[in-house]
Amino acid sequence: MKTVIVDDETDAVNFICSIIREYCPKLEVIGTANSAKDGARLIIEHQPELVFLDVEMPHGSGFDLLAQFPKKMFDVIFITAFNQYALKAIKFSAVDYILKPINISEFLEAVDKVTEKRSHLFNQKVNYLALLENLKSTLPTKLAIPTTEGMEYLNAREIVRIEADRSYCWFYMLDHKKHLVSRNLKEYQDLLTDRNFFRPHNSHLINLEFVKKYVRQEGGYIEMTDGSQIPISRIKRDLFLQQMSKMSR
Repeated sequence: MKTVIVDDETDAVNFICSIIREYCPKLEVIGTANSAKDGARLIIEHQPELVFLDVEMPHGSGFDLLAQFPKKMFDVIFITAFNQYALKAIKFSAVDYILKPINISEFLEAVDKVTEKRSHLFNQKVNYLALLENLKSTLPTKLAIPTTEGMEYLNAREIVRIEADRSYCWFYMLDHKKHLVSRNLKEYQDLLTDRNFFRPHNSHLINLEFVKKYVRQEGGYIEMTDGSQIPISRIKRDLFLQQMSKMSR
C-alpha cells in the first residue's frame, strides 16, 4: 500500500517510518512532507493509498489539506496531539486517528483497521465529507454509526435517546426510527455530553431537548416526547433537575 506521511515534526516522521519498516511490510513509504502545501503536492504526484496526516501544522492544517481532495481515493489516519475540538469532530465522523506521543500498538491497530476497510472506499469517502462538515461547527452534528451494511449518518439534534442492550445500543430517533449499533453507551456519552445529552441511568442516555416531564412517584422517572419512561437513579436526580433548570431559563 503506497503511503505518504505529512507532519511538521521531523522526529514524528522518522518514528512513523521506523514503525512501518519494522512492523508493516504491506506499507511502502513513497514520500514525506512537513507542511500541508507540500503534502498536497506529494499526494497529487504519487497518488498514495494511505496518508498519515498531522492535524495541526503551521501554514495550513491537515483538515485544510483534506478539503483539497473532495473526490479522493486514499485513506487517512490522522495524527493529533489532542486538540479537544478536532478530536471530537474526528470521533463523530468515525475517522481513524492516532494520539501523540505515538503508541506502537495503537498505530498498528489503526493500520489494521484501514487495511480491512480498503474494500469500502465509498463509506470512507462519506466519512471524510462528514468530518469536513463537522469541522464547520464547534459542536459536530453528523454522528457516524456503524451498521451491518456500512455507516449511518445521524443528525445529533434528532436523537431522542439511546438505550444500552448488553454490548449494543439502540438509537431512538425523532422520526420514530431506531438503529442498533455494536458500541457501548459510554462511548456515545463522551461524544454527546456537550449536545445536552444526560445519562440518568446506567442503561440510558437521553437528549434533554426531548424531555416531556419528570415524575417523582414510583422511584422517579423521566417521560420523553416519544412516550418512553426512563428510570432515573437517586444520585442523578438532583443533577438532572439542575440541567433542566438551566435549559428553561
